Amino acid sequence: MEELGVLEKDIEEKFVRSSGHGGQNVNKTSTCVYLKHVPTGIGVKCMKDRSQSINRFLARRELVKRIEGLSGQSTSGDTKIEKIRKQKAKSKKRSRLKHKNILAPNQAPAG
Repeated sequence: MEELGVLEKDIEEKFVRSSGHGGQNVNKTSTCVYLKHVPTGIGVKCMKDRSQSINRFLARRELVKRIEGLSGQSTSGDTKIEKIRKQKAKSKKRSRLKHKNILAPNQAPAG
């Protein structure tokens, strides 16, 4: 958060009741966390866990990811994904060329 210049005072935090399974616990406790970064207007809602404190952490992490994506800075996760994507494309291209070379002689008329 510090690297991107995201300050705690710029974040609005609200707690709302979660939805879904959980019965009485869901109806009584406000475990869902909604964060809004005021300068950018980005909002994040997190209700992955039954614990409010864990949801607060997860929501902040998601908010930072979205702000990072907005600013255009690449993360280590993005570079890994990009590397894997390039490897798959290279492998696909190599496979296509291999099959093209195998099929080409068979398609020529016998003489």
